[in-house]
Amino acid sequence: MPAPLDQALALLTAGELVGIPTETVYGLAADASNPAAVAKIFALKGRPADHPVIVHIAGSAQLSAWAMDIPAAAWQLAEAFWPGPLTLILKRLPHVPDAVTGGQNTVGLRAPAHPLTQELLQRFGGGLAAPSANRFGHVSPTTAQHVIDEFGDGLALVLDGGPCDVGVESTIVSLIDGTPKLLRPGGIAREEIEALLGIKLEHHSKASTAGVRASGLLDSHYSPRTPLITGKLPDLLTAMLEKQQNGKKVVLLFHGIWPDHYPDLPRQQLPDDPVDYARQLYATLRRFDRLGFDELLLEAAPQAAEWLAIQDRVTRAAHGKIAD
Repeated sequence: MPAPLDQALALLTAGELVGIPTETVYGLAADASNPAAVAKIFALKGRPADHPVIVHIAGSAQLSAWAMDIPAAAWQLAEAFWPGPLTLILKRLPHVPDAVTGGQNTVGLRAPAHPLTQELLQRFGGGLAAPSANRFGHVSPTTAQHVIDEFGDGLALVLDGGPCDVGVESTIVSLIDGTPKLLRPGGIAREEIEALLGIKLEHHSKASTAGVRASGLLDSHYSPRTPLITGKLPDLLTAMLEKQQNGKKVVLLFHGIWPDHYPDLPRQQLPDDPVDYARQLYATLRRFDRLGFDELLLEAAPQAAEWLAIQDRVTRAAHGKIAD
């Protein structure tokens, strides 16, 4: 039996798909230079054909194989944060397949930090298109088992690299004009990027306002199949009691302090540290999604800079919100 990395290389070279670990979430990988292989990603995920995928490369030495007119800021960011959870949106070279870019003149590039996938990329030599390894719009996977649960026999191989260290997707920065723009907050903090570049980043949470479509920017994304409702803890507690009285099976996912005067309601405490919270969020949503609840109630993230990526994911994952 070939070693898993050898199996992965053989499958990718043959135009097949492989589940791969990264420090952010697990990816569904195909040879980015092979449009037929990339089309298999879209078919398996059920992903819209005009929705671009990120190309994973070994490092900054491969930037010029995929992008042109690369600004100095891109080299700065790659030098500082690659390998790592940062995706750069750049002008594509003509040979980059439309299947990867969604027909746009831009391409998203990232060098993942996971040692197993780094070795895979070094040996593969090219780029791997690798959106998250889940059905389109569903909660992203952070373990190999999540990927197996998602696709079963529909995927020949998942490289098991253990649980993801970061747990939410990469930060996406667009560098296609003179003003760097934050399209998606993620594993690299906005403040770190601003400190490096010496400028304030424009933040465009919707792709249309930034003039580019990019991965993970749809209003509804990262969602469990069980309805997910967010709000402040006191409002969720009140709503939970009402829902239980109406016969609903609900659970409360919270990170604050459980009030002493409330009864022993079904609940799960998440970490109050944003790094640990991000690492556990998707796995927690997936676990409770499988337990037969009618609704999941999730305490809203704090309004603080270090919680920005989590705020983004929770907003997109939620089916509704209990207003103040």
